[in-house]
Amino acid sequence: MTSNRPYILRAFYEWITDNRCTPYILVDTHLAGVLVPQQHVNDDGQIVLNISEGAVASLNMDNYAIRFNARFGGVPTDIQVPVGAVVGIYARENGQGMVFEAEETPEPPEPTPPTSLGKKAAKKPALRVVK
Repeated sequence: MTSNRPYILRAFYEWITDNRCTPYILVDTHLAGVLVPQQHVNDDGQIVLNISEGAVASLNMDNYAIRFNARFGGVPTDIQVPVGAVVGIYARENGQGMVFEAEETPEPPEPTPPTSLGKKAAKKPALRVVK
């Protein structure tokens, strides 16, 4: 099965914003694909990002990454965080949210060799008129 993390992230984001709180995500910047301003990353390689509607533009949370544009020091910056790099999501006002355990990236399945179907199966299908 696919990871449930992107679904949980979207659900917690909606729950936090529905309760008029500010959603923050904690990100591990060591993972591949993380695009954040490095000058704001702490010594542990983590960054906290405010992903509220008022703080970001063009927020997109799909099954692979969270993408948006935000200002850092007045400079507009495109941000990309793969969902596997999100350590947690929580409300700034009360700390309620969820912390995720590290996910192991599943190894791709071994390719299965094609079965021998004979020469007839390799031909393209054709239509013919039957009377």
